[in-house]
Amino acid sequence: MGATPTLPGAIGIVGGGQLAWMLAEAAQRRGVALVVQTPNPHDPAVALASRVVQADVRDAAATRQLAEQCLAISFENEWLDLAALAPLEADGVRFLPSLEALRPLVCKRSQRELLQRLHLPCPRWFGLEQLAAGTAADTQLESGSPEQLPSPAADGAVDGPRQPALPEGFAYPLMAKLASGGYDGRGTAVLRCDADLQALLDQVDPAEWIAEEFVAFEQELALVAARDQAGDVVCFPLVQTHQHRQVCDWVLAPAEAGHALLQRARNIAASLLTALDYVGVLSIEFFYGPQGLLVNELAPRTHNSGHYSIEACSLSQYDQQLLTVGGAAAEAPQLRVPGALMVNLLGFEARDADHPEASYPQQRSALAALPGAHLHWYGKRGSSVGRKLGHVTVLLEQTDPQARRDEAMDRLEQIRRIWPLPPAPNGAAAQAAEAVHGA
Repeated sequence: MGATPTLPGAIGIVGGGQLAWMLAEAAQRRGVALVVQTPNPHDPAVALASRVVQADVRDAAATRQLAEQCLAISFENEWLDLAALAPLEADGVRFLPSLEALRPLVCKRSQRELLQRLHLPCPRWFGLEQLAAGTAADTQLESGSPEQLPSPAADGAVDGPRQPALPEGFAYPLMAKLASGGYDGRGTAVLRCDADLQALLDQVDPAEWIAEEFVAFEQELALVAARDQAGDVVCFPLVQTHQHRQVCDWVLAPAEAGHALLQRARNIAASLLTALDYVGVLSIEFFYGPQGLLVNELAPRTHNSGHYSIEACSLSQYDQQLLTVGGAAAEAPQLRVPGALMVNLLGFEARDADHPEASYPQQRSALAALPGAHLHWYGKRGSSVGRKLGHVTVLLEQTDPQARRDEAMDRLEQIRRIWPLPPAPNGAAAQAAEAVHGA
């Protein structure tokens, strides 16, 4: 890693989950004071933080208290009340990224609008409110294209309530997404027919949802990038991600990608960071397939796809967050090994905190004993099916891309024999409820 830059003061983080916990680990290694704002004294980051402001993450008064102890403040996730934080920034509280940089990133609708303004590729989309009964027939798509919703009959006759109809050029299946607050498959629904669409409109506020074309992709990719206060941009290796029921299952670093694809991904990251005058770590999820490289989602923070960097790179994404928020120069990360496989450990049984095996001791012991494995257990209390409880990273030895992929899949099979994937909900109704409500 070389000489460790000296950071001049404490850094604040709003949030106390696993991302803050891994940031606190990095802060301890670098001798940086990290002050955490989180409501639960049992949250993962609390045990490692230098100090804790125990309050809800959306409590702006508590964030003001946090600011009194810190050089700058960053965030664990993007579920922010920007209006409540604005007076603090006006009073000199330093948020990095700034609230202005975060504004277009805090919901999926504004992300799509940002990408369109910057002429960066993303799936075609529209707002679900345009499909609700009674929507004006000539409303334009949110994508800004000239396409219009179907027009009513020329004679104006209407037989009963108008049923939703897709905009011209769109067809099923579609992916519906809650614009704000959804994560790990919660707040998403696949629409395969008119009945699915109507059922969703009956359950949700359409103004809070968008719908996207269903992308036929060959790979899902991700890139963690960072920009420092001098405007320099650095990128971690491009990685392949794999989802299980819309939750990240595993990450393979580096992705098998040619120079042109790598450069395209890095150029997109640099364009976003520079246009937003963004300081800190930004994570980008991509689809790659017949349509080329498309931006799927943006996360203004460290990310699940970058966990592998703790062991596999010259510095981790958490080190990078500390450097950029703390005022030091960003460092260009390098892989220290031929590759790495990161596997998420999702709860596969519901267990209360007082359950004798709530922390899966047998499975954890077996995972830690695997050759070259690095286990990260987040210390959450209890377990629910599908909850992220930890991850394991395995460093890979093969330098040939195909041999490395084969090695990674062999190691994945070893891990899955110890830690199986969570079961699917019983029945279509349960799956639909989980998608919409996060059950």
